Amino acid sequence: MARTHYRFNPETLNYEKVKSSGWGIALRIFGFFSAALVFALIIITASFSFLDSPREKLLRNEIAVYKVELDKIGEKVTGLDQVMAELEKRDEDVYREIFEAPLPKSLRASGVGGSERYTDLENMSLGDNLQGIHKKLDELSRKSKVQSSSYKELITIAKKKADMLSSLPAIQPVSNKDLTRIASGYGYRIDPIYKTRKMHSGMDFTAPTGTKVYSTGDGVVEVVKVKRWGYGKHIVVNHGFGYRTRYGHLSAFKVKRGQRVKRGQVIGLVGSTGKSTAPHLHYEVEKSGKRVNPANFYYNDINEEEYEKMLELSSHPNQSFD
Repeated sequence: MARTHYRFNPETLNYEKVKSSGWGIALRIFGFFSAALVFALIIITASFSFLDSPREKLLRNEIAVYKVELDKIGEKVTGLDQVMAELEKRDEDVYREIFEAPLPKSLRASGVGGSERYTDLENMSLGDNLQGIHKKLDELSRKSKVQSSSYKELITIAKKKADMLSSLPAIQPVSNKDLTRIASGYGYRIDPIYKTRKMHSGMDFTAPTGTKVYSTGDGVVEVVKVKRWGYGKHIVVNHGFGYRTRYGHLSAFKVKRGQRVKRGQVIGLVGSTGKSTAPHLHYEVEKSGKRVNPANFYYNDINEEEYEKMLELSSHPNQSFD
């Protein structure tokens, strides 16, 4: 049953029946729904402005977790950077100091590119964090490559040093127990044949014929030769690194030309061949083609007291045996 509407007329002081047209009803309905829609929009806008949706809450929580994790990663990267700095310091102050092979400062200071590489991160909510971590990781990558190259170089240097230390002529060519005496040392001596003052470029070790003669360092036998005069039967060992040793007046050979020998290996026997007046070994050391005093190289098999005594005996300006 339709409802009847009345309106008070102040002129007639009576209530008069209101006739509602279709358009009027439609306008009232439209006005109601419009007001309801506007109110709903206001409520929704306020809700989105001040209240998070479940998905927004989830995303905000995830971003907060990411920030915490990025901070942890940043701390770890900083720790790794400190470890790398310690490795660099140890490399410079210990290893390279020992091997006397400093690394060029320009190599450690070289960069990896500018900050413009990460401009695409600037507008992100965690852009600063990501940029900082990227830069530190790039720096660590560069430092690790430099340090890796440095260690490879040090390994090569160490191997060469080890080879050099084993190759140096560092022992006496005749054992102390077989040694009668040191007849003559390095320097000017009286020639036993011509009786003139002449440079003696080695040391003479007197020992019975047949006494073992040892290679004083690792190397390759370069010369095995017999001469009627001069060194007589003699051997030359090339130790590398600019060092060569000569063993003269031998009675017999125990090695062949081209043979690789080790320090302390028997290479010949004492004799008195060539220009010699008695059984002895004439021993010479060459450094870069120049003959040097062999007395400076006996530091592996004699103690300090024996070394001082050997220097005293070898320095006497007596007559040589060859």
